[in-house]
Amino acid sequence: MNQESGRSMIEMLGVLAIMGVLTVGAVGMISTAMRTQKLTEVNDEVIQMVTMVRNIHGEYDDFSTMNGQTIFGAIGMSRQNPYGGNYELAVNPSDPRQFVVTINGLGQSECESLVAKAWSDSVGYQLSNGKQGGATGSCNGQNGTNYVQIIYGE
Repeated sequence: MNQESGRSMIEMLGVLAIMGVLTVGAVGMISTAMRTQKLTEVNDEVIQMVTMVRNIHGEYDDFSTMNGQTIFGAIGMSRQNPYGGNYELAVNPSDPRQFVVTINGLGQSECESLVAKAWSDSVGYQLSNGKQGGATGSCNGQNGTNYVQIIYGE
């Protein structure tokens, strides 16, 4: 009798199919992890901006002296956000005791996630007793054109 060793074509196809399924699952998990990491990075950067603006302007009764163009240099941060857009800081035109953080250049799903997030230190969150996220935005545009605004202050 002649003994053959090795793998059959069916066995090899089975192994390749299993590897394909595992690869698809891994790609999905990596994509979700990257999305979560970007949202976390935006959250951390907004908290850092708010903290630094409050530290710099803490001795004033309002934020009317804040210059949104130069504040990023003063706090040592880049204006670019993880989605390729920019952050903007400005005094709230209707109330100088408040300032607005704007996150530009978002896709629709990122925009919706950031609007739904609980920005616990924001004016909108505080006024709603924690029932609303505290952010507003325009999330119906093409990817890269959406934005979120969060108001901080009193």
